[in-house]
Amino acid sequence: MMDLVIIAVVAAILAVAGRYLYKAKKRGVKCVGCPSGGCSCCGCGCQDK
Repeated sequence: MMDLVIIAVVAAILAVAGRYLYKAKKRGVKCVGCPSGGCSCCGCGCQDK
């Protein structure tokens, strides 16, 4: 029974993360992982990709 609870929690976390990424990309965010979201000033090098 404990295995099912753990699987459900992990699945819920993945679903929430996937929804966040989907919505961010739909809004036009170029680099979802950057604090600025636009990569214009954070210097992470995401615009080169």
